[in-house]
Amino acid sequence: MSHAPETGPGGAGFHMADVRRKRPTRRRAVAVGELHPGDAFEAIVERRLPKGDALLMAEVAGLQGAKMAAQLMPLCHPLLLEYVDVRCIAVPVRRAIRVYCEVACEARTGVEMEALAGVNAALLTLYDLTKPVQPALSLQSIQLLFKEGGKKGLWICPEGLSEEERAHYRPQSPARMDGARCAVVTLSDRAAAGVYEDRSGPLLTQALLALGAAPEVVEILPDGIEALSTRLRALADAGLELVLCTGGTGFGPRDLSPEALRAVADRSVPGIGELFRSESRHHTELAWLSRAEAGLIGGCLVILLPGSPKAVSQGMAILGPLLAHARAMLRGEPHPVSGAGHSHA
Repeated sequence: MSHAPETGPGGAGFHMADVRRKRPTRRRAVAVGELHPGDAFEAIVERRLPKGDALLMAEVAGLQGAKMAAQLMPLCHPLLLEYVDVRCIAVPVRRAIRVYCEVACEARTGVEMEALAGVNAALLTLYDLTKPVQPALSLQSIQLLFKEGGKKGLWICPEGLSEEERAHYRPQSPARMDGARCAVVTLSDRAAAGVYEDRSGPLLTQALLALGAAPEVVEILPDGIEALSTRLRALADAGLELVLCTGGTGFGPRDLSPEALRAVADRSVPGIGELFRSESRHHTELAWLSRAEAGLIGGCLVILLPGSPKAVSQGMAILGPLLAHARAMLRGEPHPVSGAGHSHA
């Protein structure tokens, strides 16, 4: 049962963002801020303030602040945080205490507010413990340093990261596919006849370009088995490493892309289709009806995705991070690693 949102004094309705149709992904955010304590800098660093060790207490307060973000901000989603780390670092050249808060979890929404709440709680605690000896305190440069996860992936503040920050936190940029030989094939009778504008193929092309790959072939074929199976074999024989197809994975009488791939594939890659359906279920329960799948033709990986632009966009968000690793496996090269984590096939 749904209700119209309550109207506040200003006439505007308030509600939490609806994230029910979003896919849970690994989320991470790091926020930063500074306390400028003036003459009290040495007292803080030497841990001799009247109220006790301000640096230690601030780090504890930052942990608590990150966990209490949803209680402090009414429209902030309550999240089950899996990791919080707060660091207070003395910066003598500016006579400042720089505070970092890193937060991570798997969720449908980001954790930047939790990171910012942690920084602010730590800074306010530093302020509270320092004010007895120095009332002229200043909180400055509170900002999100970077966030990652979700459909948009990595975002870094326009000011960038210092070398120390980049080395310590290692933002997880997607593994790139520079130089990969790729193709994009759209399967659609209507698009091939020119009566329907292909919108899914261009989305796949953009996704490959974002990963550093420039597709050599972008084309539209009619539905069915023979045209696609013949073309896939020709692309593999020409040395292409990756072919992304969109369309022909439904239940219609001409939706035969999986059958075309099976006719020429040397090996199947069932996990790719399974992953696509499993993760897509968060967007729509109809995901289980998709016949998306993948296979290998020699050293060429072929992935079949649905024909709708929305499904293609969601599919590349799900599968895109795997492509560089898959390419390295096919080439017998060391597997590329994104961010701080290491994985093994």
